Amino acid sequence: MTKGIAGTGAGTDQPATRRFIIGEHDFSAPRLEAGLYIVATPIGNLGDITVRALETLAASAVIACEDTRATGTLTHRFGLKTPLMPYHEHNADKQRPKILAALEKGEAVALVSDAGTPLVSDPGYRLVRDVLEAGHKVVPIPGASAPLAGLVGSGLPSDTVLFAGFLPQKGGPKKTRLAELGAIPATVILFESPRRLGATLATMSEIMGPAREAVVARELTKRFETFERGTLAELAEKFAGDPPKGEIVILVGPPQDSQEASEEDAEELLRQALTEMPVSAAAKQVAKQTGLDRNALYKLALDLKSDGN
Repeated sequence: MTKGIAGTGAGTDQPATRRFIIGEHDFSAPRLEAGLYIVATPIGNLGDITVRALETLAASAVIACEDTRATGTLTHRFGLKTPLMPYHEHNADKQRPKILAALEKGEAVALVSDAGTPLVSDPGYRLVRDVLEAGHKVVPIPGASAPLAGLVGSGLPSDTVLFAGFLPQKGGPKKTRLAELGAIPATVILFESPRRLGATLATMSEIMGPAREAVVARELTKRFETFERGTLAELAEKFAGDPPKGEIVILVGPPQDSQEASEEDAEELLRQALTEMPVSAAAKQVAKQTGLDRNALYKLALDLKSDGN
């Protein structure tokens, strides 16, 4: 095993806790300034870790992580000896003062999630806010990100993008949120669990429109990575059976131009909306979804309501 490389300052006096291994080569990590380092880690393939991330993890006084077992797999792979501290939403109030105390002593602390970039759809931002309010440095160490990996492989427009995280689980709030997202002129990126995927796609088809272009990205960067492309209706049908395995990212293309929304689509959307809300609210929601005239939709909704009664 090689002990150090040219230009790194590696040597036999280098503390073991400030070293890391790539393949058969042993590297030293430069010392870090005091601060909280937000370190992105691989979302599947461990080869996606960056050299800068390894240097940061090796040189930190402690690594704050969601699950020490998950992060332990990463640290073992690269020979990292930095102590691990569990930090997650259930123990944050207890652990946050310890992290702030370490920063006060002039130490560097690394924050990681189980996979990907911390703070993306997790509560780590509260720690960052407290660290900043205490006057300490916060340093992002970018790397793997499931939303971006899904976006660049999806084939959907990437000029305007909205990451919406996880949807509400209950039906009413979920439909309301989807109606809001469906009107935004952007590619929308969502996380979803495999067991809810089929039902969520069916609801998305109902609220956002069955012809809306979408992609389901599964197991990104892993051996069985797949991209399933089609309309929301097609994808809802495909995943209506047994739930798939693995991590899921759903991407939905921007809404079609208003000229492309048919009266038949608008009528179906109104029928669905009227089961949950009054006429005025239903017309407003469908107007956002389709770009059609709200007053015309209101009149149509009144007719549908009358026919229904």
